[in-house]
Amino acid sequence: MGLFVALGIGAVAWLSLGVGGVRYGDATGLSLEAAFDDIGGLKVRAPVVISGVKVGQVKSIRLDDMLRARVQIDLDRGIELPEDTFAAIRTAGLLGDQFIRLEPGGSEVMLEDGETIGFTQNALALESLIDRFVTDMGSDDSKGGR
Repeated sequence: MGLFVALGIGAVAWLSLGVGGVRYGDATGLSLEAAFDDIGGLKVRAPVVISGVKVGQVKSIRLDDMLRARVQIDLDRGIELPEDTFAAIRTAGLLGDQFIRLEPGGSEVMLEDGETIGFTQNALALESLIDRFVTDMGSDDSKGGR
């Protein structure tokens, strides 16, 4: 009976670590960085996807000397990306978690381990869109009344 309980606890622990995105050892492939002015709610261990397929995760987030967010991503082994790859922070659903979407370019020169992705797009801030919409509506109302 004790053996079955121990196996059950081990299975739950293994599944919890797998769902949480924890990696074991040095099984990572390509490690890249990308600089963003605004990362929104992006968090460490957020997925990195290409064409909707998870190919890695966010390893760390820090500020650089220019006060920009530097995001380090780890990609799975065997992934090669052209040097003109585009990285964008996207949101899953309307108010869901954020992730990084990579769009490979057409260059024949590949990014090397530790290099920086040069083309990035910041997170879309819902608050700024609402502010812009309300401001634009207010200015349109005042013009239309004259």
